[in-house]
Amino acid sequence: MQLTGAEIIVECLKEQGVDTVFGYPGGTILNVYDALYKHQDEIFHVLTSHEQGAAHAADGYARATGKVGVCLATSGPGATNLVTGIATAYMDSIPMVAITANVTLPMLGKDSFQEVDIAGVTMPITKHGYIVKDVSILADTLRKAFHIAASGRPGPVLVDVTKDVTAALCEYTPVKPEPPEHDSRFTPEEVEAALRLLTTSKKPYIYVGGGAVLSGAAQQVREFAAKLDSPVCDSLMGKGAFDGHSPLYTGMIGMHGTKASNLGVSECDLLIALGARFSDRVVGNAKKFASNARILHIDIDAAEINKNMRADAALVGDLKEILDTLNESLPQCDHSEWTAHIRDLMEKYPLKYDESQLSCPYVIEELDRVTGGDAIITTDVGQHQMWAAQYYHYTKPRTFISSGGLGTMGYGLGACIGAKMGRPDKICVNIAGDGCFRMNMNELATASRYNIPIIQIVINNHVLGMVRQWQTLFYDHRYSQTILADKVDFCKVAEGLGCMAIRVTKKEEVAPAINKAIASGSPVLIECVIPEDDKVFPMVSPGAAISEVFDADDLPPTPNS
Repeated sequence: MQLTGAEIIVECLKEQGVDTVFGYPGGTILNVYDALYKHQDEIFHVLTSHEQGAAHAADGYARATGKVGVCLATSGPGATNLVTGIATAYMDSIPMVAITANVTLPMLGKDSFQEVDIAGVTMPITKHGYIVKDVSILADTLRKAFHIAASGRPGPVLVDVTKDVTAALCEYTPVKPEPPEHDSRFTPEEVEAALRLLTTSKKPYIYVGGGAVLSGAAQQVREFAAKLDSPVCDSLMGKGAFDGHSPLYTGMIGMHGTKASNLGVSECDLLIALGARFSDRVVGNAKKFASNARILHIDIDAAEINKNMRADAALVGDLKEILDTLNESLPQCDHSEWTAHIRDLMEKYPLKYDESQLSCPYVIEELDRVTGGDAIITTDVGQHQMWAAQYYHYTKPRTFISSGGLGTMGYGLGACIGAKMGRPDKICVNIAGDGCFRMNMNELATASRYNIPIIQIVINNHVLGMVRQWQTLFYDHRYSQTILADKVDFCKVAEGLGCMAIRVTKKEEVAPAINKAIASGSPVLIECVIPEDDKVFPMVSPGAAISEVFDADDLPPTPNS
């Protein structure tokens, strides 16, 4: 059948099982929006307040569902407004297809109105990018984009289509989508080498990364940990792949990891990295990281092996498949003496905070209690992000959604909207600091427009909390441009954007506010006012070994204390 390029785009989206897209229309993409209008009963379009919000929403949708997220934007500033969201998805290996329209083919390269080489701009932050100048290749290009986004190590793909292509006619034939490919390169000899390391280790430690979530390997990770009888820590991206209530779980590793995890990894004789990339925020001083241990690195991306840390053995491939293979051959191990030692570290160095007043850890513990640990939690970036990682107990994958690699302030609200659209059955809560919330708080208008019942918690300490923490510890209390105390009233902003708002200043107000927000069935902002100098502990100083982890008890008393 003969269809226009715009209609082919919509048919390809339907072909790929896309039911929700996020975007913002404009001149060059009008033909696509006209085609979407005719198919609005099949593909629901969420009009965000800003294209960056659309990219973050597509990202959050992908993280919550495991499907490829889709965002749309027009040429020029519309396309460039997607860039931060594309980079966020790229750094965390999130499958996304960003479809942009550009000026007509004769106008390309002539500095036309709203012309930008968006494929060139995004080349370093996409798995692949296409510029479609011929309608006859449009359908196959879109199919390749979805296939690439979901295959191997996932990531974003850009498809830029000239406006004349969206109007041109072409024969369209439906095609069944190809399943994603997960190329596993490991050999039987490599499996045997890994098993030798595992069975001869006396003090193993498992380090779970985001790949465990992306591969759907949570069950295999739990079976592996039980068979190896090993303590387990995770990265920020790995949360939920291992049960946060398990007696083997020791918390996060790295700059704001628990003392038990950081000290335990520093003592172990074998570190098993499952779908993790040894980020600098995990490793600290690479020369001193896990210096007593051999390293077994399992990852789908061969480029990650030996990139940041030298591995003694490695298996390249889909983590779920590899763990199935290892679990078949791994005998039941007994490391009870080692795990008892790690439990002693956990009892000696528990997470703690000042319980005498309202604080972010208290808010998150109450959120965990009220929701039964079963909500999807999205976050922005900073102190609140670390507290959300530390104090909420994640028991399932795809329930903690945060910008890890890029650290994008303003990410969480759009991501929360996307997560709720993908998982309407779940309570979805975004936790943001006041600094982050200012960046994309306009997306509350999106939530109210469609009555998307998300809960936006703003942890308001009237400062850029994490930067202030560094200024306190490393810059002799010089608070350069980090004090936000001004006349902005977040509750009034939320109400002005069509949402319910609740301000919380006391501990006893937290649970009632959360319950009221859940019961409302509408978007709600809860502003929690906390002290400006609360700090995230434990902490590892930049460039230090993770074994040098410290908390408030390790700091010298301040002159005013």
